[in-house]
Amino acid sequence: MAAFHSLLARAGRSPASQWAIDQACRLRDASGRALGREDPMVPPTRLMFDGPRGVRAYRRNGAEFLRHFRVLGGLDPNEDVLDVGCGIGRKMMPLTGYLSPVARYEGFDINPVGVEWCARTVTPRHPNFRFQVADVHNAHYNPSGTRRASDYAFPFEDESFDFAFVGSVFTHMVPEEVDNYLGEVARVLRPGGRMLATFFLLNADAEAAMRSGRAAYDFRFARDGHRVVDADDPEYAVAYPEADVLAALSRHGLALRAPVHHGSWTGLAGGESFQDIVVATKPR
Repeated sequence: MAAFHSLLARAGRSPASQWAIDQACRLRDASGRALGREDPMVPPTRLMFDGPRGVRAYRRNGAEFLRHFRVLGGLDPNEDVLDVGCGIGRKMMPLTGYLSPVARYEGFDINPVGVEWCARTVTPRHPNFRFQVADVHNAHYNPSGTRRASDYAFPFEDESFDFAFVGSVFTHMVPEEVDNYLGEVARVLRPGGRMLATFFLLNADAEAAMRSGRAAYDFRFARDGHRVVDADDPEYAVAYPEADVLAALSRHGLALRAPVHHGSWTGLAGGESFQDIVVATKPR
């Protein structure tokens, strides 16, 4: 799996490769429509900007994270959920069949394409699921954004959610932005609430994997408090020392719920996911 992600990352970076992928996705979407195989609750592959493209990959990722939410995060069907970086809804979609109608789901993302599709497709069928665009700048995903992630306040009241997930968001942010978002998550969680977040974490095993070439990504460029894969596009993929992330959780009053679940991006066999998963609790 790590090798697959590495190949996908290399193939999708050049404009020519991206154009070829987009064209293939458009042909696949047209074929699906012609054969009557479109699922109204799965976005067209051409819109899948936030991960592997394809119906099976979309559904597989959603099923994987529903399992993580339940098993690792202890998510109950009646709990209120915040999705920080909802993307095109690949981790959200299974929740439409898991959360009860009394539960509240709120998702936001800096990319309007995903938000608009989710709002148009999901909310009419599930009115307790709502989506909004965050006008936040990110050089890789939203260069036209006008607000800085380092001082962005989540548009929700204090202590209004039981569960928050931050999937593949901190992997595209610089330290002051991560610190602000962790503080905002802690603010909007109720006492006893949990956060499930993914990272690329640097520790002795990750360093060894990168030196040996086993890792899907090589975070070779050092920055202040973090490292990146691409010096020209630093927010493409960002990694942090594991100790620094754990210290940041503590600083914001979040307690690690269980040991870090290290991912397969380092070539680790049997990882819970591709990225590293951190689950933390806001003490009662």
